[in-house]
Amino acid sequence: MKTIDELLAEGVAGKRVFVRADLNVPLDGTTITDDGRIRAVRPTVSALAAAGARVVVASHLGRPKGAPDPAFSLAPAAARLGELLGSEVAFATDTVGESARATVAALTDGQVAVIENLRFNAGETSKDDAERGAFADQLAELADLYVGDGFGAVHRKHASVFDLPARLPHAAGGLIATEVGVLKKLTEDVARPYAVVLGGAKVSDKLGVIDHLLEKADRILIGGGMAYTFLKAQGHEVGISLLQEDQVPAVQGYLKRAEELGVEFVLPVDVLVAHEFPDLKTKAPAHPTTVAADAIPADQEGLDIGPATRELYAAKLADAATVFWNGPMGVFEHPDYAEGTKAVAQALVDSPAFSVVGGGDSAAAVRILGFDENAFGHISTGGGASLEYLEGKTLPGLAALED
Repeated sequence: MKTIDELLAEGVAGKRVFVRADLNVPLDGTTITDDGRIRAVRPTVSALAAAGARVVVASHLGRPKGAPDPAFSLAPAAARLGELLGSEVAFATDTVGESARATVAALTDGQVAVIENLRFNAGETSKDDAERGAFADQLAELADLYVGDGFGAVHRKHASVFDLPARLPHAAGGLIATEVGVLKKLTEDVARPYAVVLGGAKVSDKLGVIDHLLEKADRILIGGGMAYTFLKAQGHEVGISLLQEDQVPAVQGYLKRAEELGVEFVLPVDVLVAHEFPDLKTKAPAHPTTVAADAIPADQEGLDIGPATRELYAAKLADAATVFWNGPMGVFEHPDYAEGTKAVAQALVDSPAFSVVGGGDSAAAVRILGFDENAFGHISTGGGASLEYLEGKTLPGLAALED
């Protein structure tokens, strides 16, 4: 896999370089609420521009239905990238149409442009190879070289991620190189004890990584909405908590297998419960109560790990040498249910372990809750991509960058 350093050494001045970034940032209207992914790609864009390239940045945002939708425009991300670069960034109002062609043609050496949301074109995400390839052909007309640096999208077989690198000389950007290097530390010659913290809503999203990590981890801590499927698998009442009943047999199998392998599974011992889900817009006080994890009332819902579990999890992370964390411990967006996620983050800050925050909601939580990103070993920009890598899957976007 060629690196961006090798590409820069060969010379990029005057060349149009297509950078597949991940600018899929959360928006409140047109306001970016977390710019972490834009900041993560800035070094690659800056290095190319400084070397005299004409940089064409492309990304998806959200899940539009293959047609333009103002709610998913990349215009706010383009403006923020310009602020971070300290220079104006041109913006094309389409992907491969008249605006994109004119915007790219107007670039001079060292200038940067962002084209509109790739998913406004149905060819980007099409499962039909020909349709996807046709869109990749159009994108290829905008550039001379390709740099893949959108780690959050490398697990997708999409036109700009998988098909386009085959049509242009290509290299991996600095962000992708960093992400892959970090993930290798979690899969090859891992420093032990190795602890994994998994949270989030659905246990089905994490089954693959649990299956793979049972062969590698020393202990696995479970929180978030997925914890209630684990508690149900142990025969406990979970009330109206988030539950994937169809996954209970699989979870029971993993618990049994972990015991056979000597992997410690750590589940909540207490939880915060309430009669209804909190209002995340007004953040009105929710007045939760704390109950034992095996005593959740039938008419209430678990929404965060409790104080005893916070202490337990901190203790289980204190002596770890390597920690991978993906998924919040509760509804961290509401202050009454943020303490569990905050406790895990603080435990990683306090621990001497090499700690990796696995993207998605976990990365957002770290920033929203006010933690210094430099206090962690690495904060990933791609939750889904990180999980699939740890599952041992071949990621299309990485495979496409191989020579």
